[in-house]
Amino acid sequence: MGMKREFGFAIVGTGLISTTHYEQISSIEGAKVLAIYSRKEEKAKSLAEKAGADWYTDYQEMLKRKDIDIVSIITPSGTHADMAIKAARAGKHVIVEKPMDISLEKAQQMIDVCREHHVKLSVISQHRFDSSAVKIKADINSGRFGKMVLGQSAVNWYRPQSYYDTSKWRGLWEMNGGGVLINQAIHSIDLFQYFMGEVESVYAHTAVLAHERIEVEDVAVATVKFKNGGLGTIVGTTAAYPGLSARLEIIGTNGTAVIENDQLIKHYLRNPTNETEAVNLAGVNNEDGGEPAHASVNPAALDGASHRLQFIDMMNAIQEDREPLVNGEEGLKPLKIILAIYESARTGQPKQIESF
Repeated sequence: MGMKREFGFAIVGTGLISTTHYEQISSIEGAKVLAIYSRKEEKAKSLAEKAGADWYTDYQEMLKRKDIDIVSIITPSGTHADMAIKAARAGKHVIVEKPMDISLEKAQQMIDVCREHHVKLSVISQHRFDSSAVKIKADINSGRFGKMVLGQSAVNWYRPQSYYDTSKWRGLWEMNGGGVLINQAIHSIDLFQYFMGEVESVYAHTAVLAHERIEVEDVAVATVKFKNGGLGTIVGTTAAYPGLSARLEIIGTNGTAVIENDQLIKHYLRNPTNETEAVNLAGVNNEDGGEPAHASVNPAALDGASHRLQFIDMMNAIQEDREPLVNGEEGLKPLKIILAIYESARTGQPKQIESF
């Protein structure tokens, strides 16, 4: 839909993803980045100059501005709820990077305060907006996949020691809430439960095996039981030199799908009249070695494109007075699973997940 009004955005935090936020917001008609906040003056200044925006090191001061409608929060994970709650109390709509926070209590409080102040809350899970995810979700919802029986999420990435050394908070439970699962694998875990359905319980092991001076896991494995009877596995590491893939396999009685590095590479649905005929609906041309369509063919493969769609959804949600597609309750789902995995790994026992 066409935008009826201009939305003023503030970007809160100047971490790695801040450039994606500023570039994607700036590319949307009717959206403008007006302010950048960072505790560090030089960081705030440098991004603000790039964005043609004002900079602040005083968060409350920035929130007083009437022309800011939406704040986009990308500070360290353990500060998300505090920043969001302040914004909501100042009457601002909130977009928050994943994970929405590192404690369920804090995350729930964020949801409640946003509701209480009648502001929208959207948790970044941009891959739900990828064309591949939209397609698979529609097929699952329409019953074309049949009964969901097995899901596998594996994020086997690589982060050098310097990744943890340069930002001390990344290796700490206190600020980060965990390691590879809550930081790198959370997007895959979100899609995993989005496709497979509600999780009933998890049983897990985690370890620090490949990095020094960090408290949080760099290797994790979990088995998952879904409420619909399906089973699954979640695997994650930041030790897979030089970095393998993020791969999600979804298996139903009538269909299968594989998403690798955000590309739909396999998508089969059973043909009711001819069981032996298997057609890969992913549109992968196997003659060229089965490589998935690249960014030149599939715009969603472009970095940031899916973030942009989520920002547009938030603007539309405000105008139409509806919930954003990934609201607080949706953002809570992968967080619940990950925190349950940590609990299981700590206690050596399976962990039930209280109802979504």
